[in-house]
Amino acid sequence: MPGLIRRVPIVSTVVVIGAVLTMIGLGLWQLRRLDEKQAMLARYAVAVADGVAVAYPVADKTAVDLALFHRSEVACQSISGPWNSIAGRNASGETGYVHLANCAIDGGRTAWLQVGWTRGPQHPDWTGGKVTGLIAPYTDGVARLIADPPMAGFAASARPDPADVPNNHLAYAVQWFFFAGVALAIYALALRKRWQDKG
Repeated sequence: MPGLIRRVPIVSTVVVIGAVLTMIGLGLWQLRRLDEKQAMLARYAVAVADGVAVAYPVADKTAVDLALFHRSEVACQSISGPWNSIAGRNASGETGYVHLANCAIDGGRTAWLQVGWTRGPQHPDWTGGKVTGLIAPYTDGVARLIADPPMAGFAASARPDPADVPNNHLAYAVQWFFFAGVALAIYALALRKRWQDKG
């Protein structure tokens, strides 16, 4: 037994064990995130179903998360800056473009409003007005209000669906556990070969 212990490279073993523990820790973290994401998606589904209106825009990322998939209403006083026309689908599932305007609203604030869909990148000349709809994710920590009904000249955008929010945490957790297992297996094979060569 003492001879066997002497043959184990200490530095390499510590590095491998540290890496394996890190990968296991990342897998466990992904499982915790899975529970949090499932609770969040359940909250979004309730927001869509109950139709309760909340204020929009909201102050920070936490408030954005709580407001998502609720209904809201905004009075667009004027459009601030260029439009953002991006690939998107209409209510029938057809591909085309959805059009977002960054609108000036009360209190010197701005809000992203997705006013509707068109088949091509050009959009009707819309200059503002009252917009009602559902709050949906836009960029990280920022939301958009998707008009429902759409503004004049636009077709309805696809209705935002909580099921479209990515939820890959279980797959990531499995990957990290798999990597940890592979690392241990490779190191065990390397040790075995080392011992055989010195046998």
